[in-house]
Amino acid sequence: MSKLQRVKISALGTYVPPRLLTNADLAKMVDTNDEWIMSRVGIRERHIVDKGVGTSDLAAEAARRALAQRGIAASELDAIIVATVTPDMMFPATACLVQHKIGASKAWGFDLSAGCSQFVYALQVGAQFVQTGAHKKVMVIGADVMSSIIDYTDRATCVLFGDGAGAAILEPSEDDSLGLIDFLHEVDGSGGCSLYMPGGGSLHPSSHETVDKKMHYVHQDGAAVFKFAVRKMAEFCVETLKRNGLTGNDLDLMIPHQANLRIISATADRLKLPPEKVVINIDRYGNTTGATIPLAMQSAIDDGRLKKGTLVLLAAVGAGFTTGTTLLRWAY
Repeated sequence: MSKLQRVKISALGTYVPPRLLTNADLAKMVDTNDEWIMSRVGIRERHIVDKGVGTSDLAAEAARRALAQRGIAASELDAIIVATVTPDMMFPATACLVQHKIGASKAWGFDLSAGCSQFVYALQVGAQFVQTGAHKKVMVIGADVMSSIIDYTDRATCVLFGDGAGAAILEPSEDDSLGLIDFLHEVDGSGGCSLYMPGGGSLHPSSHETVDKKMHYVHQDGAAVFKFAVRKMAEFCVETLKRNGLTGNDLDLMIPHQANLRIISATADRLKLPPEKVVINIDRYGNTTGATIPLAMQSAIDDGRLKKGTLVLLAAVGAGFTTGTTLLRWAY
């Protein structure tokens, strides 16, 4: 059996819509205020699409930026994986729409849904195609228009989410010391009823009743999600490092899913990581689900913390429940 190829992220592109929804704006819509939101989740503002803008639009723009950074044409892509819980429609897959919009004439693709863990899941799925030699260039996109499934009369959920997209290009690494190192994934379906959107699928097809009952919005048991996320994110980070002979001291950077500042802080404390080793941008973007980790990667690149050789741990917990971590050494 031939040796598996080390896989690297060779380029990153991100995009958020220009329109801002601030805590002050939300205070005019529901019974909330800036202090309440900041103290509980750490969000100050989030980006929201205008009417008529879909997930594929955000994904395509992030994809174009990644291609431009890499200096290649879309026709060089072999496959496109779009990680999203807010597809433009039930079918065709959002990946098909993105493929057409960016002109990736030789690429096939599909969507992957795993809640807030979906970018790290898609990263590993895409990596397998490159690792085995089946493909040379795979694009992985995390993109969501969460504003399309949020009830803006529900204070518990409307303050949390924003819209955005991030695209990463995966290629073989010429240097075996750079690239993806390890991953750890798990699902616990017993938590499915704690964070979900009940309407619109085969169990509860769209109807006047499902609309009247607000079944096409996010439903969340915040306490259950928080409790699970705090425990699992820390456990998976520790285990991923342990099985690679590492501790938090060896890490250069942790890039966590941006859902709640308290969850991120609890995980960082468990790993004994100082603030400069933890990427946090939730205050500017909120929870963009599939896009949070690539957006946080971009923030770390912009502030000089993510560069060639940086040892990085990605971590996420999401609806399902899903949990995922990825250990990698940044390649550019």
